[in-house]
Amino acid sequence: VSTQSTGSRVSEHMNVKRLLCTSRNKLKLKYTPQNKQRTYFGVESYEPPESFDAIDSKHFRFEIVHFSKKSKARVGRLYTPHGTIETPTFVPVATNAAFKYVDHQVAKQLGSTLTFCNTYHLMLHPGADVVKQAGGLHRWMNYDQPIITDSGGFQIFSMSNTLPQKELKGSVVKYSDDRAKVLSVKEEGVTFISYRDGKHIHLTPESSVHAQKDLGADIIIPLDILLPQHATPKKRIEALHRTHRWEARSLREHIKNPKNQAMYAVIHGGTDEQLRELSLKYLCSLPFSGIAIGGSLGSTKTEMNQVLSFMSPRLPPNLPIHLLGIGDPESIDSVVRFGIDTLDSAFPTRLGRHGTIFVESEYKRDFDKPLVPGCTCPM
Repeated sequence: VSTQSTGSRVSEHMNVKRLLCTSRNKLKLKYTPQNKQRTYFGVESYEPPESFDAIDSKHFRFEIVHFSKKSKARVGRLYTPHGTIETPTFVPVATNAAFKYVDHQVAKQLGSTLTFCNTYHLMLHPGADVVKQAGGLHRWMNYDQPIITDSGGFQIFSMSNTLPQKELKGSVVKYSDDRAKVLSVKEEGVTFISYRDGKHIHLTPESSVHAQKDLGADIIIPLDILLPQHATPKKRIEALHRTHRWEARSLREHIKNPKNQAMYAVIHGGTDEQLRELSLKYLCSLPFSGIAIGGSLGSTKTEMNQVLSFMSPRLPPNLPIHLLGIGDPESIDSVVRFGIDTLDSAFPTRLGRHGTIFVESEYKRDFDKPLVPGCTCPM
């Protein structure tokens, strides 16, 4: 629960509103490779929806087969070139195209139907071009089920944050020196230092899409900017507008050569309802094939649920909804009730390789019985 006083929350709300109005009037687009500046949704340089070509979706389709009568939860089927995903479902993370301490065939036997791989790590090693030469991620992994890849944005911005703040998703701070430092964030893209060899890497919305085309996942994500919850309102608004422009550029690049892939929009705005609503309105007007909920979800599960409760009735009902970076059992149970179809996290495999197992609390100190009665797993 927020520790801010009512007065301070109202003050920040008014500050965000004022800054939004200011940014709509003064924001300029400096990088315009093909298109002139436009004003859309009250913001200069936003790409209007009518400027995007329609996407042939015959290789990707989502249908809902049942709605809950008690919540926004739903049961659906997501059809992809590599198989059908029954939703809602949890998506395990295979960071470098491999699960940590779990064989992907074992994960498949346990019911996993969609796997998440990280473009950032695969770009740095072995390289998206190497994976392409091997035939793409499916051949690289010897894996015949659907795969989703992210843009690299989350790792770039979170790994460079050397002052970890309390975030529900956690901070991916691995280095206290400059081995993963962001050098610059400009309209064209972001430049950062590779944590592997110190090389300077320049990533743009277009090059992120090209890398994901090389990897060959079924679902891909546009490049976005991740800011921590404690960022100032001005920085959050500027990052949101730039993220929208980057996502539009990513989508335009994707449409040039869809390659039987689907691209999801990533809705940002942190815990601020005005920013979330602006992000929803603009990105849902573009021809994305699905919606991912990204950005900060606050520092507590209560704040996360408040964000999802606000967004749930505003999400497009005909598109699949993915929640980025959440995967503990308690959260899975709660977020599905807001209409989340898929959600990913490295949380289960991270805990597992450090000797933790999920059990009912009544059994956690009962050493005379199996951890899970009747379980046939090898543990």
